[in-house]
Amino acid sequence: MENSHLGRRQFLQHSAVGVAGVAATGAAWGADSIAPSDNSARASVDVSTTVDVLVVGGGTAGTIAAIQAARAGATTLILERNSQLGGTMTTGGVAFPGLFDAWGKQIIAGIGWELVRETVELDGGTLPDFSRVPERHWHNQVSINPFLYALLAEEKCRKAAVQIAYYEFPDAVTPSAKGWQVDCVGFGTRRRVLCRQIIDCTGGAEVVGKLNLPRFREEETQPGSILFLLGQAHDPGRRRGAPLQQHGHRHYVHGADSSNSRTVTAANLSGRQALLEIIRQENARLMHLQPEVSFRESYRIHGETVITVDDYTAGRIFDDAVCYAFYPIDLHTRTGVRPEPLTTGTVATVPLSALIPKGSRNLLVAGRCVSSDRLANSALRVQAPCMAMGQAAGAAAALAAQADTTPGEVPFSDLVQLLEQHGAIVPRGERS
Repeated sequence: MENSHLGRRQFLQHSAVGVAGVAATGAAWGADSIAPSDNSARASVDVSTTVDVLVVGGGTAGTIAAIQAARAGATTLILERNSQLGGTMTTGGVAFPGLFDAWGKQIIAGIGWELVRETVELDGGTLPDFSRVPERHWHNQVSINPFLYALLAEEKCRKAAVQIAYYEFPDAVTPSAKGWQVDCVGFGTRRRVLCRQIIDCTGGAEVVGKLNLPRFREEETQPGSILFLLGQAHDPGRRRGAPLQQHGHRHYVHGADSSNSRTVTAANLSGRQALLEIIRQENARLMHLQPEVSFRESYRIHGETVITVDDYTAGRIFDDAVCYAFYPIDLHTRTGVRPEPLTTGTVATVPLSALIPKGSRNLLVAGRCVSSDRLANSALRVQAPCMAMGQAAGAAAALAAQADTTPGEVPFSDLVQLLEQHGAIVPRGERS
């Protein structure tokens, strides 16, 4: 390495610069009120954070929601229980997002597409030609480098002044006079967040569950997948930027359930044990393994609107549609999956009211826990529509915080204007 022969004085100088840079970054990302350590047996540090918008979950939808809320002028904090942003695309390894297009034209753009496009460009990759209708829907999914995606996501959060809290998760959520009080826990950290709006992007509507609002799931969930790559000695491993979903291997983890730490642990243990058996049977070398199983299904909320499979397959344009969604009905079972494509020209939409838990205020969801029946959800859960839902939720939460109202009461024309200002494609045409 270039600095391998640095002397001790030079090393300390470099270290000082690094520490100063970290401190400066922390200051730029938002000022918290931190209680000084009392050197007692209590190992936690108390942190108080006040923001307009709290995003819980930094996965596919949550990352985009936070960036949008902050770009719209709302002070924003994102909580993520893992060590990086991106969720299924990074930690889960499904670095093959789609679908951003339908029937020869792009239907989802905005902040999610900006991040995907810049990831591909920085990695020297190529983007699909959306003007061509592919023979198979997955031909137009975008191959991205998940490691670059995570880095760029953090950079965009920093530039938008989004605060990030890794390894933390809400322990208690309580309504307050101006919105919410959220008590969070992490190792060595207890944080109290006061916020006006919450966006639940946990994948399983965990905040909604803590508030005892209705949510639904099937007795048996779709299998998750553990992604890995086998090779031989001196095999260079995965191709640069190519996702494991496309060029690697996957193994179904039946019964995979992301509802809580116990079931996530069980899924990871089961998947890794199965992988060991595969390695021994095939006498192959393990070149790469994702740190966590990627999950397809958990709880869904009961929203002000429930998207049914008939709504989805008919391409219904809801009166409050905030984004498009396009993917086959894609229900995975123990025997595999047989995608059911939409009829030619059909494109589904997602209404804002499907992101609002029924009877709630100052609360939104985005991502796969969107209010929908199981078959509709099997298509809505994929990454591009989740990104678009996240951007819509981030915009609605920012507008609601600024107007001291709840997202469902934000003038819809103002929401459309803000989304389009930030590059999103909002459904047009005859609304239902």
